[in-house]
Amino acid sequence: MSEIEIPKHVAIIMDGNGRWAKERGLNRTAGHEEGAKTVRKITSYCSDIGIKYLTLYAFSTENWERPKLEVEFLMKLLDRYLKKELSVYLENNIKFKAIGDISRFSKTLQNTIYETQNKTASCTGLTQVLALNYGSKNEIIRAIKKLNELNLEVTEENFETCLDTAGMGDVDILIRTSGEVRLSNYLLWQNAYAEMFFTQTYWPDFNESELDDILSDFSNRERRFGAI
Repeated sequence: MSEIEIPKHVAIIMDGNGRWAKERGLNRTAGHEEGAKTVRKITSYCSDIGIKYLTLYAFSTENWERPKLEVEFLMKLLDRYLKKELSVYLENNIKFKAIGDISRFSKTLQNTIYETQNKTASCTGLTQVLALNYGSKNEIIRAIKKLNELNLEVTEENFETCLDTAGMGDVDILIRTSGEVRLSNYLLWQNAYAEMFFTQTYWPDFNESELDDILSDFSNRERRFGAI
């Protein structure tokens, strides 16, 4: 990987778990289980190659509209995932961070999220960021309210300090799996100059080799940020 430019911040819309399962005659929950394994695999790889922030769209503000049983399963899966991954985070110097409004989650799940953040706070390698009950429009509204509460001048710099991603910087690469080509209310501010990649691969099948191909393509792109 030494010849490939390593971005600081990669964001992924992990799409296609349900369709992956359906095509195999399985329940959608099986797709989410398999998707969690891909999260572990890709997080580990990003940590190994020196990416600083990996932000994953895990549960959106719109996902509450899914069937109740599926939402309940996702909540249990997230709780189980974080408890199981804590030792992996610590062993690999990975910091965990949640963005979004987690106040709607159960107290038990909120406690698991906070505990995982607190126990990994001193890790200095990759930061794995899970977007949980996250919607970019919601984040922007909350940031405006915070800006007003702190009586700060309205500037880009001050606004960014009020975002959930404060201190992380903008997204360098945005990846969406499963063939859909839209942002789905994800990191609208932070993706202003992101290089975007849309793959037909369902999230459970996404792997290190495909990420390498994306990083290689990214290295060959000229990022002008509006300049010539």
